[in-house]
Amino acid sequence: TQANEAIQTAKLNAYPVLILAGFSIEAEAQAFIQKAQELVKDLSVHFANIAPDVLVGDLLKTTRASQIFTVFGQPEVRVEKQKDGAYVVELRGVDIYDPLTGDVHSTRGEDVAAWFLDTDYDGKTFKIAQAFFPNDPDAWEKLQRGLRAHIVPEAFEKMHGIVSFPFQPGEHKRIAIKVIDFRGNEVMRVVNLDGGRYR
Repeated sequence: TQANEAIQTAKLNAYPVLILAGFSIEAEAQAFIQKAQELVKDLSVHFANIAPDVLVGDLLKTTRASQIFTVFGQPEVRVEKQKDGAYVVELRGVDIYDPLTGDVHSTRGEDVAAWFLDTDYDGKTFKIAQAFFPNDPDAWEKLQRGLRAHIVPEAFEKMHGIVSFPFQPGEHKRIAIKVIDFRGNEVMRVVNLDGGRYR
């Protein structure tokens, strides 16, 4: 609702850019903005994650290197249909804006902290069907300790990668990919498997 109201206000005032800032951006809001971008061509919408440090006021020392806001783009992904009708998703990377230099850095898929795949996204709730931790070789050891269970290393070797397991399209014929960086910021992209626009 807040995202929709902000877009309507920006359109009425003919703003070229709209920045939505928050401590956490819900998956539904990210999907809504992605859909809106396809409909409102003359308005560029970006998300900015606010660092939780601002909640503690003057308790933390502020330096020139402090980054209160982090802006980054949607994940760059490749979705490939297999001969048997299954699909495979490859995470190619995500762009992160550096407010200190004004530069945009392209982060490779191998360098993200984690990424998750919902193989049948309903447009409201992100359900993790597959999870990957490309840049954390100890992720599954941590999970094993947390669950107090034995995890066969070979079974999870591919979960360090940037290519998903093959999956069949679900009822909604669309998927969602969520990427989390090492600061805990997350961004999501929705892809229609039938090639149409996300509705």
